Amino acid sequence: MEAKPEILVGMATCGIAAGAKNTFNALEKALKKKGMSDVKVSPVGCIGSCYCEPTIQVNIPGQAPAYYGYVDEAAAGIIVDSHFGEGEVPERNMLEIGFERADQEGSGKKRQKRIALRNCGSVDPQNIMDYIAYRGYEALGKVLEQKDPDSVLEIIKKSGLRGRGGGGYPTGYKWHATALQPAKEKYIICNADEGDPGAFMDRSILEGDPHSVLEAMAIGGYATGANQGIIYIRAEYPLAIERLKIAIAQAKELGLLGENIFGSGFDFSIELRLGAGAFVCGEETALIHSVEGERGEPTKKPPYPSVSGYKEKPTTVNNVETLANVPSIILNGADWFAGIGTEKSKGTKVFALVGKVNRVGLVEVPMGTTLREIIYDIGGGINNDKEFRAVQTGGPSGGVITVEHLDTPIDYDSLKEIGSMMGSGGMIVMDETDCMVNIAKFYLGFTQEESCGKCTPCRIGTKRMYEILDQITKGEGQFEDLEKLERLGNNIKLSALCGLGQTAPNPVLSTMKYFREEYERHVTDHKCDTGSCKGMRTYRIFEDKCIGCRACVKVCPVHCIKMVQKPAHRIDQTMCTKCGACFAVCKYEAIVVE
Repeated sequence: MEAKPEILVGMATCGIAAGAKNTFNALEKALKKKGMSDVKVSPVGCIGSCYCEPTIQVNIPGQAPAYYGYVDEAAAGIIVDSHFGEGEVPERNMLEIGFERADQEGSGKKRQKRIALRNCGSVDPQNIMDYIAYRGYEALGKVLEQKDPDSVLEIIKKSGLRGRGGGGYPTGYKWHATALQPAKEKYIICNADEGDPGAFMDRSILEGDPHSVLEAMAIGGYATGANQGIIYIRAEYPLAIERLKIAIAQAKELGLLGENIFGSGFDFSIELRLGAGAFVCGEETALIHSVEGERGEPTKKPPYPSVSGYKEKPTTVNNVETLANVPSIILNGADWFAGIGTEKSKGTKVFALVGKVNRVGLVEVPMGTTLREIIYDIGGGINNDKEFRAVQTGGPSGGVITVEHLDTPIDYDSLKEIGSMMGSGGMIVMDETDCMVNIAKFYLGFTQEESCGKCTPCRIGTKRMYEILDQITKGEGQFEDLEKLERLGNNIKLSALCGLGQTAPNPVLSTMKYFREEYERHVTDHKCDTGSCKGMRTYRIFEDKCIGCRACVKVCPVHCIKMVQKPAHRIDQTMCTKCGACFAVCKYEAIVVE
């Protein structure tokens, strides 16, 4: 079949929120106006350039793909003119994409290598034929026709694939533990309950390439002896849920899920279970209880789910990104995957790069890539030419990494050595305007609120830590509070029931390690140098600049601004709630924050 031109429109959640539906319609309208009926416009997932959505890719046979960002309705028409007429593309819309598929020959000079995200932005997630065109379900066919379960397990073991959900446990050995169990009824569960603040890796894979996860689950089921798969996904991901439902129905229709797949005698089906967005359900035993309809609380291990999991049957739990790697490993071999990354951390890792960085989005790089390369070379550096302060990796379970560790290779072991962790892949960049005490308070507030409450160290300990931090950020802390924080944090790490509780103090302990002086300044001078701690702010009015316009008086919720002499006003500090409403409306720079 002769190849034809096509335009791919990024229509994951980020693209749609930025107006991609209007862009899609504008492209179709512009092509119709030119009589270009042979040019297909297709919806695809996110290519990772979330900072410049809506994004599109123009593919013309015989030419390199062209990528464009910030494509609103006006830009859509101009871009159509530039490729199918005589117009010129606005320079601001051109994108230089810095990634290549790791399973295809490329220049080898691109910093990003894509395995888990290999099809995101290239295939229509609602058209199974698009996935098949990119060797979709070939890996499943290969294992069912050419491999026995033991040989599949050996491939995954030899590849060195480790869990991408946070713990980093070797995937092949987790599968092997389930396969060893003699039970006839086994399960494989995909953990799509992505709860870290700022993380959206799994959501993007499910929205852009759902079949890769379905195929991997079937391969995992074959290797472990499971005939039933469950995708546990948070209900807050409606687009991912919709596309998964479509993908499952299409796979069933083609006989790629269900009974006697590829005529092999192997049966495998998948169903969806929706979660309510509890962070603790990212822990595998809590997740399993939630799937069973029980309260999402962790249980002490052993027994591990591989021995007694869902319905007390052997169960394998893998997260979305882990599974997305599996088909490529089967097709390209264990040695190929093991040849990417570092000695103990193989393959690539997807990060959600967010915060004070110019190019917010998804990044997939070989293990061992440094933070400096990710933040500055791929992310384009810090916003507004500010100074880099720190980056939080691993979400609420991780810790901060400072400027002295910017050249640290990102892998499981290196991050642990400097007091952080890989986690699921959230990477939040902070600049000189961020207060590290306030950041620690934010993360601890999140984990304290999300605690299931089952064990005392997590339920009560994190509450007490948060109360101490709250006092410190209000300017009411004492020097001995710092010792209490450290003692509480270390005790919780040693005594909490599950991994989420054990890692909850990490943001506090790591910020205290690297930014001790900032904590001390908060408790000795009762001063927040960045002004981020609301409780330490003081709003004052310069009477010589105030013209008495009363704009501040009208917005003050507690009526603490009084006229002291015409025309000047003054803030009664005993009543002020430090909300900042007056500062926001003053047009004459008469109000300052101290």
